Amino acid sequence: MTEEELIKACKQNNARAQKLFFERYSPRLMGVCIRYSNSQDEANDMLQDGFIKIFQKLGSFNGTGSFEGWMHRTMSNTCLDNIRKNKKFKFGVEIENAESEVHVPENALSEIRTKELLELIARLPEGYRIVFNMFAIEGYGHKEIADELGITENTSKSQYRKARLWLQKELVELDKILQ
Repeated sequence: MTEEELIKACKQNNARAQKLFFERYSPRLMGVCIRYSNSQDEANDMLQDGFIKIFQKLGSFNGTGSFEGWMHRTMSNTCLDNIRKNKKFKFGVEIENAESEVHVPENALSEIRTKELLELIARLPEGYRIVFNMFAIEGYGHKEIADELGITENTSKSQYRKARLWLQKELVELDKILQ
């Protein structure tokens, strides 16, 4: 079944098509949820909520742009809604030596796998993780992040910088372990 046929069948509330749709796209969209969540259970809840929204809003997809991009954005917004609703994110979490620049050895990145990098991102303090995901991975600008999260643009920039420093520090530690 092509993507267009699948979308058309889902718009007609075809349960078999919806199941196929979920099976086809959930692995990719789960990655979005995992990056925003604190646990697998929370990620599963976000994924479920996101698919409900995708199915509800499927009629609003007008075919301009990438369908996968549209789903990705819908899922990201669902995750952010979940975070806002639960007021779980905290900004201003301090980390030791956040202001000092950390040099990451070149071979540290060549040794790390995507899975390990995602695990490092998942360990970021929540405020850092949310801003890092939105800016570095989702492509939001700091103004958009500030508007979405109800923070200042400078707080967004600060959280992103601190997230990068935290990740750099962890990469240095990982490099020491790998040697």
